[in-house]
Amino acid sequence: MPNSDRNDILFERARAVIPGGVNSPVRAFKAVGGTPRFIQRAQGAYFWDANDKRYIDYIGSWGPMILGHGHPAVVEAVQKAVLEGFSYGAPTEREIELAEAILALVPSMEMVRLVSSGTEAAMSALRLARGATGRKTIVKFEGCYHGHADALLVKAGSGLATFGNPTSAGVPPEVVQHTLVLEYNNLQQLEEAFALHGSDIACLMIEAIAGNMNFVRATPEFAQRCRALCTQHGALLIFDEVMTGFRVGLHGAQGVLGIQPDLTVLGKVIGGGMPLAAFGGPRAIMEQLAPLGPVYQAGTLSGNPVATACGLATLKEIAKPGFYEALGRKTRALVDGLKAAAAAEGQPFSADSEGGMFGFFLMNELPQNYAKVMTTDNAQFNALFHGLLERGVYIAPALYEAGFVSAAHSDADIAATVEAAREIFSKR
Repeated sequence: MPNSDRNDILFERARAVIPGGVNSPVRAFKAVGGTPRFIQRAQGAYFWDANDKRYIDYIGSWGPMILGHGHPAVVEAVQKAVLEGFSYGAPTEREIELAEAILALVPSMEMVRLVSSGTEAAMSALRLARGATGRKTIVKFEGCYHGHADALLVKAGSGLATFGNPTSAGVPPEVVQHTLVLEYNNLQQLEEAFALHGSDIACLMIEAIAGNMNFVRATPEFAQRCRALCTQHGALLIFDEVMTGFRVGLHGAQGVLGIQPDLTVLGKVIGGGMPLAAFGGPRAIMEQLAPLGPVYQAGTLSGNPVATACGLATLKEIAKPGFYEALGRKTRALVDGLKAAAAAEGQPFSADSEGGMFGFFLMNELPQNYAKVMTTDNAQFNALFHGLLERGVYIAPALYEAGFVSAAHSDADIAATVEAAREIFSKR
């Protein structure tokens, strides 16, 4: 009998023309095994695959769909913008409106530049930090992902005094010779790094709530020390809020922690699902960018009129009173329900959430760094992933990714998810 599963058929076609059959690696299901689901449509808290099977969606395009799919106000804004033109390569009033909306919600930023992807925004922020300080060295943390720019595809070196090693083929060692990789939440390493290299450090970049080693928070003490050491040594503190910006709260992770970075990198939610990102900070730093200053950055589709319409409509909705209170309640209900289901079945489990972002680990305590995250039982996670998938619940197809709840998720969706997890835990 010929295979009638459209996901299998599409994956076979895709692998013939696209490396690995996907345009972003995690989509290939290599971490969990099996065939990726090819999505044909989405609405609200759900999407449907090529077999027309419905899933409760907890990835939300990896974060942007905070309102759910197809929110009427956002769809209307995008449709109107499309009729006016796809792209101009010239300034628009809407770019100004979106910039003003972002600055009104992120007090640490006085100016912002719009770009097209989180990778582009992070890469540009690093170049700006180096240009503004006249220094070369950058500090990042193992387990924090800041896009696929060469200087950021780095793993820790063999010791604190050594710099990082490339984690991707095609990145020469000399490209990352100025990237210092430290352990997340390790205060001693942080202190020693600045003692050794403080006068050479241009910037420290961090996900203050990491979402690419699942959901791991920087402790308040660690985040505050990052701020203090950067100030003391004249380095710039960069918060990568591509994932957390407008997702964990209206003012991002910096609002949750009460810490003001020098530069902020944004993406995902500010585009509402369209390719749009940004970076920004104080006027004195941002005016180092061309055409005012010597740091060059440009982009043909930066400030795209359709993307800015989508982003602006999204920001208007999430800024409404009570939005984050309601979103946070839903996310906590999911996390608490999963915890209770695991406890009832004797399954080691820990979980955390902030706003509309959450993560869980099949271990008794929340990890505080990448090395601890790596001790999680992959086989158990894979069984949970496929069990949920069979029951119509779609979580990230990888152990090391955070999850996302939208305003469109209902109490019934959350209850169904918890019940599905309980069934799987009971059969382990």
